[in-house]
Amino acid sequence: MIKIYLAEDQSLLNSALTQLLDLEDDFQVVGSAVDGAKAWQDLQILKPNIAILDIEMPKMTGLEVASRVNKKKLDEKVIILTTFAQKAYFEQAVAANVAGYLLKDSPSDELITAIRDVFEGKTIFAPELVVNMISVENNPLSTREMEVLAVAESGITTKQIAKQLFLSEGTVRNYLSAIFSKLGVHNRIEAIKMAQRNKWL
Repeated sequence: MIKIYLAEDQSLLNSALTQLLDLEDDFQVVGSAVDGAKAWQDLQILKPNIAILDIEMPKMTGLEVASRVNKKKLDEKVIILTTFAQKAYFEQAVAANVAGYLLKDSPSDELITAIRDVFEGKTIFAPELVVNMISVENNPLSTREMEVLAVAESGITTKQIAKQLFLSEGTVRNYLSAIFSKLGVHNRIEAIKMAQRNKWL
């Protein structure tokens, strides 16, 4: 029997996940919480095999709980379940030695499979997260080019971009030309879409 603890601050989702997991013959939900502080207290007492933690919770985040589990060398393995595919969160989760990092919009059967895989000693990260992290690392644009593109995202003119960044219009055009060349696109709309898709903006 795999003993599971669930910490999720949205009460409806908490209840729905508890019911879903309890339907599995080899799962037992031994406790749940809607805030991180209670989750941390419970984990030290209940000692589940798997702790499923949301990131954004009152009193203590799921990442803070995961970090404490890691530092205290508790036996439970942590799976982060979140809507956030942000690089900083993912890096914190890896630093906390979590065994899984999944997105809430993943199919329920993926979560169920992940729980069994983590219980058996595997590490499971959502493929979308890994792709996003690689995309972020492979950003070919310089800091200044990213600044120009970020300002251009609002749809203002080259002249307005230049004024906002205290640059000449010619310099802005040169930056935009370099951006288009590096990204293999033809205009700022395509550049902005690519940057958004790759989580650079």
